This record gives sequence, structure tokens and C-alpha cells, in this order.
Amino acid sequence: MTKSGSGARGSRGGARRTRPGSPARAGAAARPARRPAARPAPPAVPVEEPRTFTLGAVPGATPGKWIGLWRDRMPHVPLALREIAVSAQRVALDDVDAALVRLPIEPADDLHVIPLYEELPVVVMSTQSALTAADEEIAMGDLAGEVVIVPADDVLGATVPDAVPPSFAPPADTAEAIATVAAGIGVVIVPMSLARAHQRRDVEYRVLAEGPVSTVALAWRRERTTDDVETFVGIVRGRTARSSR
Repeated sequence: MTKSGSGARGSRGGARRTRPGSPARAGAAARPARRPAARPAPPAVPVEEPRTFTLGAVPGATPGKWIGLWRDRMPHVPLALREIAVSAQRVALDDVDAALVRLPIEPADDLHVIPLYEELPVVVMSTQSALTAADEEIAMGDLAGEVVIVPADDVLGATVPDAVPPSFAPPADTAEAIATVAAGIGVVIVPMSLARAHQRRDVEYRVLAEGPVSTVALAWRRERTTDDVETFVGIVRGRTARSSR
């Protein structure tokens, strides 16, 4: 005798349940796989044209610190340093991006000029001169009776009362003037940086108290105000890389 409910084992009405996690029944429609949304292409980075920043500098100017900061901040733009003569510094601005010049410079509306620092005047003398007895400074009156040599590239225009004018033509430049002083003839008054640049074993120098100073400035043509010039201006003014202009 057959027991009642003897249909498919464990089911009601003959329907078989699909266990959770079991594969879909045969014939069930497969869902299409979702594709990840396409990411937008990154914006194109503009390619900068290769260029060089050319900085002019008069003799004695000391741009080393600023050049180092430029190379750290602008490694993709080489800096070329070009020495320019003080007598030609105004014209030289036509051929450089900016320059360290000595004031005064011929004024013009087409220039930007930023004074940077002042240099003390010094008296350069032979090591055999009696003026070396002064420890640090020499007064203008101490030069009375001395032969004061003024080279053709003089930048101070110092006037020494009771000085003796040389009996020879002015030397062509500061280096020649200091060589003459080394031979025991007269003294020459120059900014301290030039005395250091032309230092010799047979000469010494002392600060000239109350003598005229020499102002070094950064100058460039207004029409050449570029992003690179603005960056260099920021460097000499002490701005950091994140500072606004």
C-alpha cells in the first residue's frame, strides 16, 4: 500500500526549490555584465619651449645666492650669467633679460629699477703704505697729500680734499689702478667688492669713513617683463616659491 504524499521527495506539489547560492535554473536569462564607466582623459599638459634666462652683472656684483635659488626653483630654465661693463650697462639691457647694475643709471621710462643693496667704499693701498696703520677705517682727512688714482671705470666719483692728482693718465680700469697702487704709487677708492675681486698679496684696503657708497640695483626693460623676470624679482625680494607676486 502506497503512503500518501509520495510525490517528489521533500517538496510540495512537485516543485523543487532552488537552494541559496545554487546555480540558476536552466533556461534562466543571464544578466549582462556591467562595464566600468570610462574615465575622462587627463587634460593635456602644455609643453614649454626650451629657453634660457640671461642675467647681466657688473663687476663686483654678487648674484651667487640668487642664482642658487633660481636653479632650485626653475631647474627647467638654465640661467646664463653675463658680465657687463658699468660704462655700457644701459645698452647691455637690450641683450639680457635683467641685470645687476650700479646706480646711477641713465633714467628712462622704459626701465624698471629696484635698488638692492649698498657697498661701502674702501681705500686700496700698498702694504708698504703708512695708511695700513689704521685698523679698520680711514677718514677722508687722512688722504690729504696722497696721490688718489681714479680709473676710467670709476663708479664712486669720490672727491678727496687736498689730494694730489696723478702725473699720469688714468688707468684703463680698476685692475690696472690696483696694480699701480701695488707698486707703491698712490691709492685708489673703490667699492669693497671690487677690492676683494682684485685682491693681491701686495695691497691692503680699509673702509673709507663717510665716503660715497655704491648702490647695486636690478634693472630690466619694461617691455621684457616676462614670467621668468617676475620669478627672479621674487627671488631677490625674498619671496618663497609659494608666495604670490
